[in-house]
Amino acid sequence: MTEAASQTPTQFAELEDRKIAYRRFGKGIPLVLNIRFRGTMDSWDPLFLDELAKSFEVVIYDYTGLGASTGNPSYDRASLVKDAKDLIDFLGFKKVVIGGWSLGGVVAQKFTATHPELVSHTVLIGTAPPGKPEVSGERLFMETAMHPNNGLEDQIILFFEPASEGSREAAKRSLERIESRDADRSPDIPGAVFMKLLSEAQDRSTIYPDPEGSEMAALAAGPNPVLVVSGDHDIACPIENWLPLTKKWKSLHLLTVPQAGHGPHHQEPEFCAATITSFVQSIR
Repeated sequence: MTEAASQTPTQFAELEDRKIAYRRFGKGIPLVLNIRFRGTMDSWDPLFLDELAKSFEVVIYDYTGLGASTGNPSYDRASLVKDAKDLIDFLGFKKVVIGGWSLGGVVAQKFTATHPELVSHTVLIGTAPPGKPEVSGERLFMETAMHPNNGLEDQIILFFEPASEGSREAAKRSLERIESRDADRSPDIPGAVFMKLLSEAQDRSTIYPDPEGSEMAALAAGPNPVLVVSGDHDIACPIENWLPLTKKWKSLHLLTVPQAGHGPHHQEPEFCAATITSFVQSIR
């Protein structure tokens, strides 16, 4: 029986200049997941991960210098891609499904464009496509994300749909699952560190979205299929920016979760995991 995500111990990839903290569970095709803005390994919903682990060898990890990883942290996209590449090399994977949520989805896109030979499928959750967005995210997202601590009400605003009672209830259940891990948790990212990283990334225009769309052509014509999972009211990365691309990208699949926000996989963990599994197993 596969060990539950909430019980899997943290391991470390001992690299030349740093240690990358990671957890690995399940059996099957390797699925490497990149976490969101201000997130750590313990920001994933364990039920979503457990459902994925029925069909995949799931790997989650903390970016350099954040959570339980060591080194100098950066939200520079190239640095985050290097983290994923170094970890994949350390684990000896020759081909992976690369995925990510929010900022992690941008990492997955850039990884796919940079290392296409390592990627079979790309899974993007609650994220933005390359290029300047036609529809901007709502100011409420960043205002809420800047709070020192994001409790249940903040989580509802950031990742769910406050106008839906069902979504609000799903947020409560998800947060309870996330908090169920009572030991060996990744440390939260301190507010001062987070603000410094955000400021540096914004100054260099290296955080998402990719304003120049430098990966657009590679992803549009890429040989591997792409799945986008989005809530119908994502206040950070509006789904409207993906709609025009469905007619332009060679293999773009777009799943919309109704009455959902920036964390559709936390609202509907079993459905989203089943869709990702079917996508990887069925689409070549």
